[in-house]
Amino acid sequence: MTDKFQTPQTLRKFTIIWLGQTLSIIGSGMTQFALSIWVWKLTGHVTDLALFGFFSQLPQIFISLVSGVIVDRANRKFLMVLGDTVTGCLTIMLLILYATNDLQLWHLYLAIAIAGIFEQLQTLAFGASIATLVPKEHYGRASSMGFIASYGSDIIGPALASILFITIGLGGIMAIDIFTFVIAVTTVLFVKIPQPKSTKSETISRKNLSNISQEITFGFRYLLQHSSLFIMLIWVSLFWFVHDIGDSLYSAMILTRTNNDPRILGSLASAAGIGGIASALLLTKWGGFQRRIKGIQLGMLGAGLSKIFFGLGKTPLVWLPTQLCSSFNFPLLGSSFDAIWLSKVEPELQGRVFATRSLFIMLVSALGYLFAGPLADYIFEPAMMPDGILAPALGWLLGTEKGSGIVLLYLLCSLSMLIIGLSGQALSSLKDLDLEKNED
Repeated sequence: MTDKFQTPQTLRKFTIIWLGQTLSIIGSGMTQFALSIWVWKLTGHVTDLALFGFFSQLPQIFISLVSGVIVDRANRKFLMVLGDTVTGCLTIMLLILYATNDLQLWHLYLAIAIAGIFEQLQTLAFGASIATLVPKEHYGRASSMGFIASYGSDIIGPALASILFITIGLGGIMAIDIFTFVIAVTTVLFVKIPQPKSTKSETISRKNLSNISQEITFGFRYLLQHSSLFIMLIWVSLFWFVHDIGDSLYSAMILTRTNNDPRILGSLASAAGIGGIASALLLTKWGGFQRRIKGIQLGMLGAGLSKIFFGLGKTPLVWLPTQLCSSFNFPLLGSSFDAIWLSKVEPELQGRVFATRSLFIMLVSALGYLFAGPLADYIFEPAMMPDGILAPALGWLLGTEKGSGIVLLYLLCSLSMLIIGLSGQALSSLKDLDLEKNED
């Protein structure tokens, strides 16, 4: 008998939800782009920009301790609606503060922190619902569709925001974002999302849990019992650590070298979106490598190498193609990574296990955002000034003007990404991960 989750009707349901979320992501991308320009013009400090990422990740780290239990026990459709609703309400509050000239940095940090909690629940609920909405053989394609949404927003969002920021300003962009949240909530409300049924063994294990702390630590214990998954998680987390340090420098680096021109920053974001969506479309059609671990490693190597050339460039003629090439690698990396987890973790356990996975990645990511600003503002920037300690050795290559230290730190992060990708060859437990059967 055909599984009920493999019918065409179910595939259409997934697509409907995906379309609504895609539109919401585009709106959020516009707001994020506009806010980055507003903050940079207001302060001119990398630390202020990097703290956006830190305050977004920090609350998600704490909620990850219980989010897996919540997603496995609560209605996943409700959690998805709740995430969009709360984020929309916070955007409305920021819009009111901006309209009354009362908006301050701490308002943004607080709103981002609160939104991060509910976005974590929403993202985890949606990710864990894929296994009940999509046939197993299409996990890679479903993950690739997520990258299409993400990178599609990078094409449309910044391009629109860079123009609208001049015409209707930050307030108008946030108003558009609010409208997209309404559409996203509506699509989820009118689609039935199946809840996974607990297996007999899972029901028994729950009866043996004496308190909630055992539920919270379930994901950690699961990973310790599945060492190959745990090693892969550490490897990928290290990659995202250095990536997010560099990512937090990106906007400041470009704005500094282009005299705060939002159009160039927007065009680069669109180039990133084109590269990402082209890769995601290819993966949706192709399905990715049969050996998923190979896709992860090639994604790391391609991203690191592209970003090195990007950092060395000084004009859009270099930045545009290298940004496109860099972004082309991330859907390959991400869809391969997701497909391994979806295929090896039972659907009824994915909420808690995926929450632990997210916890590791968000923790190192938050540390990356926290370190990036002070490293750039107080160490690398002074070191690359005309009288700085590194200027005599590297000034001929990177310059000694404002922003040169940011470029140097960005290049070091890109080189580290490449090295981490190469290190995968030395991890023997990863080589046969795709061939292993699920461990009991």
